[in-house]
Amino acid sequence: LRLEVRLCFNCVRMQSIVTIEGKDGNKITTVVATPGQGPDRPQEISYSDTRVIGNGSFGVVYQAKLVESQELVAIKRVLQDKRFKNRELQIMRRLDHCNVVKLKYFFYTSGEKKDEVFLNLVLEFIPETVYRVARHYSKQKQTIPAAFIKLYMYQLFRSLAYIHSLGICHRDIKPQNLLLDPESGVLKLCDFGSAKHLVKGEPNVSYICSRYYRAPELIFGATDYTTMIDVWSAGCVLAELLLGQPIFPGDSGVDQLVEIIKVIGTPSKEQIREMNRNYTEFKFPQIKAHPWQKVFRARTSAEAIDLVSRLLEYTPSARITPLQACAHAFFDELRDPNTRLPNGRELPPLFNFTDQELKIQPSLNSVIIPSHVRNSSASGSRESSSSSLNASTSNNDMSVNTTVTPISNASTAVTTAVASNSQEVNTSGDAAPSTNVVSAPSTSNA
Repeated sequence: LRLEVRLCFNCVRMQSIVTIEGKDGNKITTVVATPGQGPDRPQEISYSDTRVIGNGSFGVVYQAKLVESQELVAIKRVLQDKRFKNRELQIMRRLDHCNVVKLKYFFYTSGEKKDEVFLNLVLEFIPETVYRVARHYSKQKQTIPAAFIKLYMYQLFRSLAYIHSLGICHRDIKPQNLLLDPESGVLKLCDFGSAKHLVKGEPNVSYICSRYYRAPELIFGATDYTTMIDVWSAGCVLAELLLGQPIFPGDSGVDQLVEIIKVIGTPSKEQIREMNRNYTEFKFPQIKAHPWQKVFRARTSAEAIDLVSRLLEYTPSARITPLQACAHAFFDELRDPNTRLPNGRELPPLFNFTDQELKIQPSLNSVIIPSHVRNSSASGSRESSSSSLNASTSNNDMSVNTTVTPISNASTAVTTAVASNSQEVNTSGDAAPSTNVVSAPSTSNA
């Protein structure tokens, strides 16, 4: 065995990194890491089978396996500026949602250069992305089945509703940052390298978000934008999945605006003021909006087109909120207890809303929670109350032989019908097939 020990200063304490290499060449690395959630209680973790699965200007992403649990993880390694706290780390430690990738641990390592320190984020590993799945269908000259589009977009909107309720704006919503488990259908939002907690009155950089998905207020140079830039981006993703190709494929920032105008028309002076009140140039060619029905294929549902039209509004405040999107009729099929995935499996959990989520827009709760789920929950509550009464009677009156019969368990709704698996022809070009790797995050911004 060959033992390698390195030391790293993480601005608080020295941490040791131990790498053991066995005869088979398999390296096991042991580090002192801090859990992603909860109190700061550093502990040793060991991982092996490390390999690079992505890289970019932000750093490198590795896949590894935790030795104790044999669980696959993704380790995102980014250069840490010791003068500042890492915004991505601070945000990810706050997040706990079934549709947001989980931060399991984090630790620091030294670089090759003097005083160079890297932050390592240990994340749950999700094998696919919406981008790769979409490109796979594109290569087959098909679009993603409508049932999958509904499933993926619903979970994206749910994740956005959650992070926006915390004041956090992702600022880089795109198919590459939507992780997928193809078997279960679970989607998780990832890459918070550009995310920021927006504070009203505090300026933000406008050169943010990948071009195809950049909201028009950003193109107009707004620095006081809101979380509604994420809603625009989500609308672009939905339109792309329906079309089989990006809806606004601009070659530059200016050309991006041209592509938008070609579809939804020239913004009015009032709309421009709503996007950026400091913008004073209004010299644009007057182009009428293209009818949404003609933008998409003839077989595209009216509900899908209506949802896109409500997301891709020039005026940020006119766009529907993520939770309103979840309540849209486009997703009614998901609320049907008989709906299954096209592969025959049951849907992943879609209605396990937390108290945090139910406080966002309470008026929508009766819509986003299907009746069969409400009825099941009510039965469960009655059973719980009965069990509590039984325990109370047993504990407080031991001399009396009293039997309280609890209400029987409420059965959960069984999904039986197979969702539509129709596939439409995609006119976009060939692309690389889907591969079983996690997409590397692509941008970071201060």
